[in-house]
Amino acid sequence: MKRNALFAAAFILFAFTLPAVSLSPGTSSNNIDLGVANQNQIATANYTVKPVVETKASKSQEEAFDEYVDDSFDKMDLRGTGLKLSIYRKALIGYQNLKRNKQLAPYKSIISIIDFSKSSRQNRLWIIDLKTNKLLYHTLVAHGRGSGGDMAEVFSNNVNSFQSSLGFYVTQNTYTGKHGLSLKLLGKDVGFNTKAMERAIVVHGADYVSKAFVKSQGRLGRSHGCPAVPAELSSKIINTIKDRTCLYIDGGVESYTSVYLNKAVAVAQFAAENNIAMASI
Repeated sequence: MKRNALFAAAFILFAFTLPAVSLSPGTSSNNIDLGVANQNQIATANYTVKPVVETKASKSQEEAFDEYVDDSFDKMDLRGTGLKLSIYRKALIGYQNLKRNKQLAPYKSIISIIDFSKSSRQNRLWIIDLKTNKLLYHTLVAHGRGSGGDMAEVFSNNVNSFQSSLGFYVTQNTYTGKHGLSLKLLGKDVGFNTKAMERAIVVHGADYVSKAFVKSQGRLGRSHGCPAVPAELSSKIINTIKDRTCLYIDGGVESYTSVYLNKAVAVAQFAAENNIAMASI
């Protein structure tokens, strides 16, 4: 009886739902088109329903996305590098949300992840090519001196706080400054990192980001809030992640929230890209 009731409800929903309308970047996540209409092939003239073409053997879109997250995490052995699956999942959800809003370069599949809940003595920056499932860089990265000593304990979006800022960023263009080649960052999370440009929070190289510095001082050197990377890798890293790729900084802070952590939108974007139809009931 329960299965029949679900089937009836699903039939009514598919038979009388009009195609969704795609929204432009910046539209509220409560109204974002989830891309189901194209896959259901609803004929608006007489509201008849054409068969759903399933390419993933009756798996739901969410199950397919979750499986992708887990499988890619395992293929790259990211657990062995110390990256938490929960952080990787958040980063991929945000990545898909940013893609949905057309904020990332469509020809790039690079994502950068920083875990500031780890000691500065540890490699806590991961740069990943999601297209090839390849870990490109796993290295040291500095936090702001206002955030703490060895551990980053507090975070801020405020000017002159010298603290690191959490959340999702979209990388911008490069320039040459006092630290050499540097990369501008556009913060996307209101209240958490949107003053990154005003604060001149950028990716740059620094001599104090090194194993030698850790050996002599017991911790990594600190920036004014920038995610500074090893000087010898800075040019390669910057040229890899520049021009509208996703950077996610996590700090293990429960109060952090983001509109880019909308899983339903992430699943819809992933399903649309991979031609995954809704599963039959």
